[in-house]
Amino acid sequence: MLSFTNSATLLGVSALPVAVEANSGERGDPRVVLVGLPDATVKESLDRVHSSLSNGGFSLPRTRITVNLAPADLRKEGSAFDLPVALCLLASTKQLDPNLLKEFLIAGELGLSGELRYIKGGLSMAVLAKQQKRRGVVLPIASAKEASLVDGIEVYGVDNLAQVVDFLNQKVALDPIRPSINSIATDKDLLCDFNEVKGQSKLRRAVEVAVCGGHNVLIVGPPGSGKSMVSKRIPTILPSPSMDEYIEIVKIYSSTGDSSYLASGFNARPFRAPHHTISDVGLIGGGAIPGAGEISLAHNGVLFLDELPEFKRSVLEVLRQPLEDGEVTISRSAGKVTLPSRFMFVASMNPCPCGYLGDPKNSCRCSIPQIQKYRSKISGPLLDRIDLHIEAPALAVTELQNLKKSESSETIRNRVEVCREIQRERFSKLKIKTNAYMPDSWIEKACLLSEENKQVLVHAMNQLSLSARAYTRILKVSRTIADMCNSVNIERNHLLEAIQYRNLDRKII
Repeated sequence: MLSFTNSATLLGVSALPVAVEANSGERGDPRVVLVGLPDATVKESLDRVHSSLSNGGFSLPRTRITVNLAPADLRKEGSAFDLPVALCLLASTKQLDPNLLKEFLIAGELGLSGELRYIKGGLSMAVLAKQQKRRGVVLPIASAKEASLVDGIEVYGVDNLAQVVDFLNQKVALDPIRPSINSIATDKDLLCDFNEVKGQSKLRRAVEVAVCGGHNVLIVGPPGSGKSMVSKRIPTILPSPSMDEYIEIVKIYSSTGDSSYLASGFNARPFRAPHHTISDVGLIGGGAIPGAGEISLAHNGVLFLDELPEFKRSVLEVLRQPLEDGEVTISRSAGKVTLPSRFMFVASMNPCPCGYLGDPKNSCRCSIPQIQKYRSKISGPLLDRIDLHIEAPALAVTELQNLKKSESSETIRNRVEVCREIQRERFSKLKIKTNAYMPDSWIEKACLLSEENKQVLVHAMNQLSLSARAYTRILKVSRTIADMCNSVNIERNHLLEAIQYRNLDRKII
């Protein structure tokens, strides 16, 4: 007897449809044959399925059974096929009603006793089921929680094989899982807050500008000037993600098998801070079967690279395309995937190897060749893609001893949300939400300058030897500063402030 159900396999962060077929009663040796380009994990599923069926009180006939995973030219990987294969075997031997089996997308890993375990990509599978107009999705309860975030599709969470069989045989009724979104901790419960930052008013202002427009930022300063402290508090002033942004984030984390973000709270944005020993594959993604790297895990959030020159140059150079396009395409023999990578890039560095160049209290011990070699680790094209370059001077003792609290994260975040709302209205017909990703076609509309301001910008371009890319980025930052002031036009003070955030171009290169 032939049976059929629907399942899926992951490619990058997306789920691709896979049809699971089983045919029993064939002539030949009594065994189960699995075909359809399975990897080692999928091949091992037959042993898990056999044990779970035996321990669940089910039986298999002593005939040859062929299980096919279609399409045959698509490589299948992971343990998610355990459950659909087991159900197809039961349906092919008339122990399960095959009618409902065709209406659902089913996936799950089986334990030897029949219990169901978490699988990667539950949310992506729910998205696929909705696109295919399936009746619903049957997943392990641990994976069903994230899948329930997808609106317009019924998601059923199950604990074991017997429960699934009873459900499909209509012996028991299951209620669809409803989304349960945790809320982030209140400002009082946050582990860090901007009011803990001493001094650095110019740095705080520049960071607020960067966050308002979603711009990339590089902080240069001596050790102990607060570079890392400020950078790690940027997530506390970011506005809450929309539901669509939240689903995009969970989808990426789900594809890696990491369910931690779902528990972090609906209002939280990702903050990724990889160590400088990371490889280019670890940063951008890839592997034999392409998967998400740090830049995709930072999607709709922040990617922070501390001590930027300490990263290998080959690692830094792979950031060029993602910073420009908001996505990265990875090609491997197993396939080609496009991964989302629209993040706010934040980096910090010392002005020289010893860290004390320009410090009035500590003498720099570095030679000019050492300083040049240190700074040359950051290429001009990469630096060109960073909108704001900020100097963070060393703090005086009096500033450290000052007990007066500065502005809190909540106060700054309220201003950021107002500014972001202006941008959302401006780009309501586009897929972008911040000035940082403003297309070139919109610059003429949104970043108009008076003739006097055009001459100011031309003078700055000539004096600093800025590139065409820097030109557009200055305009975008100017537009953000104008939005912060609720100004329709870009005024001269807005433009001058944006230009002074590029003053490291000449010094760093």
